[in-house]
Amino acid sequence: MSLKGKTAIVTGASRGIGLAIAKRLVADGAHVVITGRKQDALNEAIADLGGRDYALAVAGNAADGEHRASVVAAAVATYGSVDLLVNNTGINPIYGSLLDVDSAVAAKMVDTNVLATIAWVKACSDAWMRAHGGSVVNLSSVAGLSPSPGIGWYGATKAMLSRVTAELAVELAPAIRVNAVAPAVVKTRFAGALYEGREEKVAAAYPLKRLGTPEDVASLVWFLLSDEASWITGQTITIDGGLTLNGGITG
Repeated sequence: MSLKGKTAIVTGASRGIGLAIAKRLVADGAHVVITGRKQDALNEAIADLGGRDYALAVAGNAADGEHRASVVAAAVATYGSVDLLVNNTGINPIYGSLLDVDSAVAAKMVDTNVLATIAWVKACSDAWMRAHGGSVVNLSSVAGLSPSPGIGWYGATKAMLSRVTAELAVELAPAIRVNAVAPAVVKTRFAGALYEGREEKVAAAYPLKRLGTPEDVASLVWFLLSDEASWITGQTITIDGGLTLNGGITG
């Protein structure tokens, strides 16, 4: 089953996991609206996706309500629907002990990583999905599943996101399915501090002996969005090369 004729919004998709997801969806026939903060980076991503016949870019802050409204409106006006949503945007501007986390920074992380996700789901639901159906995938993290020294507050926001995913799945069923994926370390700029300069050592903790790629995550997201996963909702699916089988932690 393909996604031909479907329209997807993918937040934070100018590069990395978000762009890989957008590519996977376009390859399967979907139209994609991507977001990000920098228009230049988005323009490059659109070219990589095959141009405006396949994808549209809207720059802005994912946590901003006016931006969300403009993205959803652009999707409906350009492609006629909003069938799929991937909440990929997330931030982690701090590294260190939970006891040292600045409260303002902590609040901003909750706003971006959790509250904005809920708001995106509401915007898409109100505009299209409640009446026509849809599927949502949120990007969580294995950092939300077990202690993750150095990125503990990031992990706490991702644990919250997994719980929010389950709550939304119950509230929005049966019209809208909501799931999440929880990757371990994926080779992106965002995760660079966790492996750069010591990739072989980090990968040794994984039974599959390698770190993840954006394409690994994109394939799982595609599956959860598609009708192939039509009896799956409210789940957070771990994709980690076996790391958590060993009781591994992410820090």
